[in-house]
Amino acid sequence: MEIKTFVEGPIDANNYLIIDEKTKEAVLIDCSSARPEFIKAVEDSGVKLKYILLTHGHFDHLLGIDAFKEAFGVDTYVAEEDLTQVKLVPDMMQMFLGMPPVPIPAIVNFVNDGDEFKIGDTVIKAISTPGHTKGGMCYLVENNLFSGDTLFQGSVGRCDLLEGDLKAIVKSIKEKLFTLPDDTRVYPGHGASTTVGYEKKYNEILNI
Repeated sequence: MEIKTFVEGPIDANNYLIIDEKTKEAVLIDCSSARPEFIKAVEDSGVKLKYILLTHGHFDHLLGIDAFKEAFGVDTYVAEEDLTQVKLVPDMMQMFLGMPPVPIPAIVNFVNDGDEFKIGDTVIKAISTPGHTKGGMCYLVENNLFSGDTLFQGSVGRCDLLEGDLKAIVKSIKEKLFTLPDDTRVYPGHGASTTVGYEKKYNEILNI
């Protein structure tokens, strides 16, 4: 398995291209930009893109999905609980960036806790982690956790936006993510990677 990271979009979100090296099938976790250079970089990877999996429905993680569907014919999956967030994309763009309204991305495929996706022999398992949003979702691929805006290095996702819940995010992390092995590598939606063991020991926000 190979992991390529693309930092894209108006708030520098991490987009992760996970490639099964044997078959070259791939999944893209989050899709925050429609930049032609981003699309070309994925095309130049020589992969067969099968899915786009969203960690949640905030605008800064999904602005590229329509362009990627056009380029690759690939469907996007999000937790159904986050459709509220998807519908708020135009309002959030105005609120955070002062930008004019944008079309609401069309998503009709949903992911649920425990769902599995396959690229070649590589399995991607969905883990529901509400808190940052109601439909927050992490993805476990072998010993790698793609945590979206649930867990960051030394921090957690903000919970002061619509449907955010600090108690819920702490519960999600402690009861679901912290049951994973300490050496599980964590790839967050923003910023540098970390490990489950490091966050158990040093993430002070979780000591509540």
